[in-house]
Amino acid sequence: MATRATDAGTNQSVERAVSVLRALDSGRAELRVSDVAELTGLGSSTTSRLLSTLERLDMVERDPVSNLYRLSLGILPLATTAANRHPVHRAARMVLQNLAARTGLGANVAIRRGTELMFLCNFEGTRAPKSYTQAGHTAPLHATSIGKCLLTGLTPKERRRLLPEPLAAHTDYTTTSHDLLDTEIDSVRRSGYAIEAEERALGRASLAAPVRDASGDVVAAISLWGPTSLLGDHSAGADGQRQTLTREVIEAADAISQALGAL
Repeated sequence: MATRATDAGTNQSVERAVSVLRALDSGRAELRVSDVAELTGLGSSTTSRLLSTLERLDMVERDPVSNLYRLSLGILPLATTAANRHPVHRAARMVLQNLAARTGLGANVAIRRGTELMFLCNFEGTRAPKSYTQAGHTAPLHATSIGKCLLTGLTPKERRRLLPEPLAAHTDYTTTSHDLLDTEIDSVRRSGYAIEAEERALGRASLAAPVRDASGDVVAAISLWGPTSLLGDHSAGADGQRQTLTREVIEAADAISQALGAL
């Protein structure tokens, strides 16, 4: 759900306009004025005026038949520029594209934004299930291998302040205890990679490795994801394949780290 507009800030009109744009990114393809008003906490007349202004600015568009609103392609150049100018995106894009082509799995890079991770880009491999992940999408930190790598940059106390317990369960396999999460993150620090099997979605697993900048801080993480049979299964032959994929993801993360100035 979109963040509700608040009375705080130096320009309430800007805050309200941004809350409307975020409401239109709430998961549904198109919304009524009343839907946007409910998501933002704004009055219907205020919401209608904001939508009309954003429509004139080509930030939103209205379907001529249904009169429902959606984000306009006019917002795409701004979003694309923001992503392309991010140093992690620039350093990771070609590395991940090659990684997905080489392994046949999905390849992602993400950064931490507050209590969630945000994907900067995603490439699909021929052996990976169809992905609905897009640049800008968010995911839970504790229920993903890429998120656990990002959490290695925080102390246990900082993680508990950031993510209240109990941690949200997405499947029966999700880590919901900070004590268990501490153990998993200690393992990530020792091994240099994280593995997640069906914690966020059944049938899917992932391997991830942290990305560091010139100061040595964890600023991002990359992951390979695909069917559990390829990444999370312990059947005959699967462990050897997973070791090969683990080397692939660690080497790719190291290459991105080096591009960011890490030693």
